[in-house]
Amino acid sequence: MRVSPADIALANRLADAAGAAIRPYFRRPHGLETKADHSPVTLADRAAEAAMRTLIERAFPEDAIIGEEYGIRAGNSGRTWVLDPIDGTRAFVSGRPIFGTLIGLMIDDWPMLGVIDQPILQERWLGVIGKPTLFNGSPTKTRVCPDLGGAALATTSPHLFDEHEADHFVALARAVAGGKLRQGPIYGGDCYNYACLASGQLDIVVEAGLKIHDFAALVPVVEGAGGRMCDWHGDPLTADSGGQVIAAGDPARIEEIVEALACHGH
Repeated sequence: MRVSPADIALANRLADAAGAAIRPYFRRPHGLETKADHSPVTLADRAAEAAMRTLIERAFPEDAIIGEEYGIRAGNSGRTWVLDPIDGTRAFVSGRPIFGTLIGLMIDDWPMLGVIDQPILQERWLGVIGKPTLFNGSPTKTRVCPDLGGAALATTSPHLFDEHEADHFVALARAVAGGKLRQGPIYGGDCYNYACLASGQLDIVVEAGLKIHDFAALVPVVEGAGGRMCDWHGDPLTADSGGQVIAAGDPARIEEIVEALACHGH
C-alpha cells in the first residue's frame, strides 16, 4: 500500500484543523493539567486531537488511530494515523513557539507519511517516503556533515534520559565537542529539532523515552529531506521500536553516532 494524494490532502487538513484549535490558547488561559504520567496537558491538546480524529473518522472510517490524548481506535485497513496534537506542551505553556503538531500515517506498521506543523509560526514540513520533503510547499534538504566533531547536536532535555542513557549521550556529546563540553548540546525543541534538522540547521538529534506518537511522523520528514532515522543500534524505526531515537542529517555519520552512543561517558 502506498500513500495516496487523498492521504496527503487529509494530512494537510488535519494540520489546519489542529492549528485552528491551538492558536486561540497560545499565551492565553489554556487549562493546564498534569496527567497520571506527570506530563502536562492543556485544553489545546485535547481540542486539536478531537478535531483531527473527527476528520479521520469521516474520511477513512476503516483506519486505526493512535492519539496521545484519546488513545487507540482499532481499524482493519492496515493503516494507522498517529497523532500528537502538541508535541512540546511545556514549550507551549511557556509561550515558546517551538512545539509542533505531529501527524503520522503508518502502513503495515511502517511510517510512510509525516507532518510537523508549527501553527504559530505557520511552518509546515510534509514528508512522504520516496518523495522530497516539503517545507511550506517547497523542497527542503538536510546538510552535509563532514565530521562528527563540531556537529550541531540537539536533544529536548537531559532529564528525559535515565542514568544509563545519559552516560551514553554524554559520550556522544564529547565526541561531537572534540572532548570539550564547554557549550554542550542544544537543549529544548521537541519535534521542532527534527524539523530544523530536515531544513539543514541541525546535524544530529538524539532522544530516549519516545512513544510511537512522538516519532512516527518524524521519519518521513527527516528521510525525505535526505537524512536518516534509526534507533540507538542503527535499526529502522517501526511500530515495535523502543523509545531510543537517532536522527542524522547526513546518513554517513550514523555509524559513528551509534558507535559513540555505545561508549560510556566515563
